[in-house]
Amino acid sequence: MLPVWMCLLSGLLAGLLPGIGTEPQIPDPLVPTPGSNCTTATLKVEFSTKVVEHEYIVSFTGYFSAKARSLYISSALRNAGGELEWHIVPRENPASDFPSDFELVHIRKASPSSLLTLEDHPCIKRVTPQRKVFRSLKYTPCETEKWQSWQSSRSFRRTSLSLGSGFWHATGRHSSRRLLRAIPRHVAQILQADVLWQMGHTGSGVKVAVFDTGLSEKHPHFKNVKERTNWTNEKTLDDGLGHGTFVAGVIASMRECQGFAPDAELHIFKVFTNNQVSYTSWFLDAFNYAILKKIDVLNLSIGGPDFMDHPFVDKVWELTANRVIMVSAIGNDGPLYGTLNNPADQMDVIGVGGIDFEDNIARFSSRGMTTWELPGGYGRVKPDIVTYGSGVRGSGMKEGCRSLSGTSVASPVVAGAVALLASTVQNRELVNPASMKQALIASARRLPGVNMFEQGHGKLDLIRAYQILNSYRPQASLYVYVLECPYMWPYCSQPIYYGGMPTIVNVTFLNGMGVTGRIVDKPIWQPYLPQNGDHIDVALSYSPVLWPWVGYMAVSISVAKKAASWEGIAQGHVMVTVASPAENDVGGELTSTIKLPIKVKIVPTPPRSKRVLWDQYHNLRYPPGYFPRDNLRMKNDPLDWNGDHIHTNFRDMYQHLRSMGYFVEVLGAPITCFDASQYGTLLMVDSEEEYFPEEITKLRRDIDNGLSLIIFSDWYNTSVMRRVKFYDENTRQWWMPDTGGANVPALNDLISVWGMAFSDGLYEGDFTLADHDMYYASGCSIARFPEDGIVIAKNLKDQGLEVLQQETAVVEAVPILGLYQTPSEGGGRIALYGDSNCIDDSHRQKDCFWLLDALLQYTSYSMTPPSLSHSHSRVAPPTGVERPLPQRLEGNHLYRYSKVLEAHLGDPKPRPLPACPHLSWAKPQPLNETAPSNLWKHQKLLSVDLDKVALPNVRAYRPQVRPLSPGESGAWDIPGGETGDTSYFMINMVQFRANCALCF
Repeated sequence: MLPVWMCLLSGLLAGLLPGIGTEPQIPDPLVPTPGSNCTTATLKVEFSTKVVEHEYIVSFTGYFSAKARSLYISSALRNAGGELEWHIVPRENPASDFPSDFELVHIRKASPSSLLTLEDHPCIKRVTPQRKVFRSLKYTPCETEKWQSWQSSRSFRRTSLSLGSGFWHATGRHSSRRLLRAIPRHVAQILQADVLWQMGHTGSGVKVAVFDTGLSEKHPHFKNVKERTNWTNEKTLDDGLGHGTFVAGVIASMRECQGFAPDAELHIFKVFTNNQVSYTSWFLDAFNYAILKKIDVLNLSIGGPDFMDHPFVDKVWELTANRVIMVSAIGNDGPLYGTLNNPADQMDVIGVGGIDFEDNIARFSSRGMTTWELPGGYGRVKPDIVTYGSGVRGSGMKEGCRSLSGTSVASPVVAGAVALLASTVQNRELVNPASMKQALIASARRLPGVNMFEQGHGKLDLIRAYQILNSYRPQASLYVYVLECPYMWPYCSQPIYYGGMPTIVNVTFLNGMGVTGRIVDKPIWQPYLPQNGDHIDVALSYSPVLWPWVGYMAVSISVAKKAASWEGIAQGHVMVTVASPAENDVGGELTSTIKLPIKVKIVPTPPRSKRVLWDQYHNLRYPPGYFPRDNLRMKNDPLDWNGDHIHTNFRDMYQHLRSMGYFVEVLGAPITCFDASQYGTLLMVDSEEEYFPEEITKLRRDIDNGLSLIIFSDWYNTSVMRRVKFYDENTRQWWMPDTGGANVPALNDLISVWGMAFSDGLYEGDFTLADHDMYYASGCSIARFPEDGIVIAKNLKDQGLEVLQQETAVVEAVPILGLYQTPSEGGGRIALYGDSNCIDDSHRQKDCFWLLDALLQYTSYSMTPPSLSHSHSRVAPPTGVERPLPQRLEGNHLYRYSKVLEAHLGDPKPRPLPACPHLSWAKPQPLNETAPSNLWKHQKLLSVDLDKVALPNVRAYRPQVRPLSPGESGAWDIPGGETGDTSYFMINMVQFRANCALCF
């Protein structure tokens, strides 16, 4: 076997191109239609994937010539032994003439051992099956819903973020007469791109890559298609679907529905066939070719929930490190929070959300926070920016214009604006992924009444971005937020107090000085003494190295003991110095000092009864494991990929608790790590994790001493779990759920000491409780409960029977709610409910916030709600003798993803209990001064003098277009008519200056 250094040496001799490549996943082009009760015939988009038999993608540790790649593969397979029939599959595409970081190999009768032998080669990174992805439109007549085998949802990882399937069969023509609507101006003109056009800036010299479905050669809307490349097995470069044409038109159409940068160099990457098929290898080659071609801007209107798709994330880093400005759609999973799609949620990518033409956040636009950082604390702010994505007009497949909605529309709006902005900068070396992102977010217009997890930094403002970019000097910056509500929600929704869990704010560094940077020394915490900055403690965790272009800093804020009874505002700032190697000065270094302002409201510590602790530590989600939905009706999207956080899919519940006067804190550590005497109620909702034995012991002791517990559980049934398994073509194995909707056996271990347990029953149905309409969605029942407790039962459908045998049956008196006062003196209270869907925003049909209020009245104040204690639905507590309690699924792999379990011979066993997190508080360097008034602005980036950064060289200008077709108007659709009419332009300039004078 060759050592790695010999791989590199032999690669160089065989024509190695330096660089390390990684393997991205295939973007599926559409989002599947959610399942619902069918009432009419529908046109559905269906997806499926399959492994191409005998074909494997062999990924290498670097870029090697074809000869070197063949040498390494033959050397590895020679060591595999046996008679293997194999050959390298030819790939006829533009990347074939260049070194590559992967090879496509056909291996007949491949065994697992032979594949492992391939991976053992020091120059080979991984071996994965070749995958074929295809989509289809299918006319489906209405039929009664049936439970069928689930399909792999992992094949839907990265999909086009157009909204729904209507685009694919919309004709733009209507045969019936209807009231005509006024046609709005095109999106480029609404964002004032025509101001820059009139100055002579039209995207010239900027290379824009459109990864999509291709483009026709003689489409009348485009005049500077520099290259059309075909990465498919079709013989045509034309777009047979229309999606790629629409995206390219928004970016660079030069007539009718004008794009932003009509003179930009369009590089069209056709990666899907007209039959809607793509392969992994096509995308790998296309991404590598984009790097070779030194693409400036790349639009990627795809996304998926898998932030642990490491090869894809690595490839994104590689692209941005090569100065490719990547613009990506944030996702169409709104209005639910915590639904950001990857790669738009990457720090080095410009993630774009959508708004309508009335500046309202589009309902479909995904919301933050990012959920990578859960369950330990809080995520980052995304999207970065929002722009028009609803009802936008773009180029039709052959000619004319059509409208489309979705964040995949908003993404090319920003990509086109970026291409236009880049063409306005004389020194192109100043334009990089960080500097462009800095200019966009510093110039964005704040939308009123909208929080930062919906709008990011605000609405794209093209002209302000132009002004900032053309006065730009290389520097580092932080995302800085004005502390105001509702923009700073949730941080402004609840004051902090002594004894509370630290508030965590995740901040992103942008380093416009270079692709790599470092933090000089350590960040410094400087409280302002006149503004009570010494009343708070600050701990800082940060990335010492910034790459590519970005880094992070987590700021933890707690109240000092001296302020336990104090109320007021405390302020200070964190000062950070970033250094980067100077690109042109050998041995030189650029530095930039930035300040992060901190301003918090402090109140006296609330009474114990008002403090609720949310258990975040024991919530899990996809990725990496298969954690099924809590509501089994969601068969088309079975993976529970939401963050299960109080500020994401439980946001409405959090808002309700705050309105009722409760203070909600987040526990991101084991139960052994909090002082129970500070809290009235511990709230556990939809827990999938196991519990350390020490946690179980401590919780029992805490409840004996007055802590109360509320548990909202979900279903757990091993037969149903086996039923909802699916075959994943990517890993070529069956995926079995690692838990049910909740980990009921673990919860039963937690509450068994009080004679309580949940069952493995699975129930669904509508009912009325205390004059409130309720819906039970795939919940379990209470199997055991103390005889002196209060138990409420309802008649429900046996959903487990329906799933397993397609039969319907109603079960009478299913125990679903239990209330219990523990017997110890001063002991706490326990409340159990078998379903969490009524407080979860993900698929809530009827909320039960009133029930949560009633349970908190019981646990916090020992006030038993009469509507429950005297309910006609009250039954005798179950003893659990009728059926055994649910057992953990034999052979489950929860230990692979658990923080609690570890692999062990036989059954998994608990890991050693981890130490509780102890923050290292920054040593304060107090300043005897008040906060400067400009601290709340982006330092330098917003200090732009309009008189110094005017709009120079204004002249009437019309980008050159193709010869007009017979009968086509010569007007460029700019109000005012022909090119020579400058009256409109002068009026527009006056309005622009007046508007901007109010904003800086």
